[in-house]
Amino acid sequence: MIMNRNEKPSLLKGKAIAVGIVICFVAVIAIAGAYTFNNYQKQIDEQVAKAEQQAEELAKESEETTADDIVLPEEKDAVQEDESETETPAEVQTEESDTNTDETAVTGDNTSGVWFSEDSILEWPASGAVIMSYSMDQTVFFQTLEQYKYNPALIVGGEVGETIGASAAGIVTNIEQTAQTGTTVTLDMGNGYTAVYGQLKEVPVSAGDYVGTGETVGYLSEPTKYYSVEGPNLYFEVLKDGEPVDPTNYME
Repeated sequence: MIMNRNEKPSLLKGKAIAVGIVICFVAVIAIAGAYTFNNYQKQIDEQVAKAEQQAEELAKESEETTADDIVLPEEKDAVQEDESETETPAEVQTEESDTNTDETAVTGDNTSGVWFSEDSILEWPASGAVIMSYSMDQTVFFQTLEQYKYNPALIVGGEVGETIGASAAGIVTNIEQTAQTGTTVTLDMGNGYTAVYGQLKEVPVSAGDYVGTGETVGYLSEPTKYYSVEGPNLYFEVLKDGEPVDPTNYME
C-alpha cells in the first residue's frame, strides 16, 4: 500500500501534539510536587527553628536558676558575718534605749516629787476612825460577809460625799470599777510603793496625772454590798513591790 505524502506530516504532527501534552502534564505534576515539597520543607524548618529557640530559652533559664541558687562557702560565711555585724548595733541600740528609758523614769519621779520610802509619812486618808484594821497575820471578822478573812487594807469610816485626798504624792496608774471596792484609784508613789483608794465616786483625775499630797483623788461613795453593814468607808491599801503592807506603819 502506498502512503499518501500528505498523510505522513499529519501523523507526525499528531504525535508531536500528544508528546507535548504529556510533557505539559508531567511538568504540571512536577511543579505541583515541588511547590508542595517546598511548603512542607518550610514548615519543618519553622518547627525545627522554634524548637531550637525554646530549647535555648529553657537552657538559659536553667543556667540562671542554678547560678542564683548556688552559694559558695566563702559567700555563705560573708553573709553570716554581715548579719552578725548588722545585729550587733541593733542589740547595742536596744540596750542603750532601755537604759535611757530607766533613767528618764527615775528623773521623772524625782522631778515631780514622787519618791516614797520606809521613812516617808502617810497622811490620814479619811475623816473617820478605823473600822477594820490591816491584818495579814490572822483573819478578822467581816460583818457584812459574816466570815473571817485576811484584810490587806485599812477600812476607814467616813461620810458619803466627803473629799478623799492623797495620803502621799503619786502618779495615777489605774482607775477601775470592781464589785468589792467600787470605783478604785491606784497611785504609784515611787520606789515600789503603791496606794489604792477604793469606795470612791466622781473621780477628778485620769491615768497619768500627778496628784500631790492632800490633793483630791475622789469623793467617798456609798459602800458596796461587801461592806453594807460596815457603812460608808474608804478602802485604803498600801503595797510595796506588789505585796500589801500595814499603812499604819507609815503614819505618825
